[in-house]
Amino acid sequence: MLAQEAVDRSATVARNLPYLRRYARALTGNQSSGDAYAVAVLEAILADPGLMATHDDPKVGLFAVFHSIWSTSGAPVAEADDHLSSAAQAHLAALTHNSREALLLNTIEGFSHDDVAAIMGTGTDEARHLIDTAVHEMESSVRGSVLVIEDEAIIAMDIVAIVEGMGHRVTNNARTHAEAVTMAAAEQPDLILADIQLADNSSGVEAVNEILVQFGDIPVIFVTAFPERLLTGERPEPAFLINKPYTEEQIRSAVSQAMFFSSTETLHA
Repeated sequence: MLAQEAVDRSATVARNLPYLRRYARALTGNQSSGDAYAVAVLEAILADPGLMATHDDPKVGLFAVFHSIWSTSGAPVAEADDHLSSAAQAHLAALTHNSREALLLNTIEGFSHDDVAAIMGTGTDEARHLIDTAVHEMESSVRGSVLVIEDEAIIAMDIVAIVEGMGHRVTNNARTHAEAVTMAAAEQPDLILADIQLADNSSGVEAVNEILVQFGDIPVIFVTAFPERLLTGERPEPAFLINKPYTEEQIRSAVSQAMFFSSTETLHA
């Protein structure tokens, strides 16, 4: 019986580890520091398997262990490794305490308000308040220009409408790798929002990488039905990765955060 519980627990951790790592990277602003926290969570669970048993939902338990470790460490931001990271740290300091964690858990990881409260050890009303606060603070702080790379017309129109409704300006919508590179060269965006599989079977990832070689650090959000293709542990991994089908709240949250954590020095809109 105990052996089966250990197997089930290991399977749960393995299944949810890519999403815990995604959350950790987005939270800390750095892949290395995010992975370090994920490793700390695994070590804590190995030392005390009962840590995950405090919640009926094992995924909630896993994220609760992370939050406990994160909070105990003082919730530090990773050391800046470039000017974008430095700006991100300055922006992060202005956010209401715990609001970013609540927002990420709810809109990117898909936890309910009750689950967010359980993970963070607070009440449901407080969790809801923190999420609303984070949305307001991030959306009101930065405006910029966005290049959308999406080959499905209806999805592209929806994403453009969401982004423009937030007050950002969409420079263009590319449907292929070649279009994306050409459009980015014509007008450098402040943010790229991309699918990974495009109309002519070209790669949105390759298009983004080519654009980044040309322009350097530009925040990127991938919206894809194949998140596992990007959550490989290899570098670089995206901090902002949204599964299809997505919700408007997920797009708004990721765009706000990606803009928020990019340097205002790069904004042209």
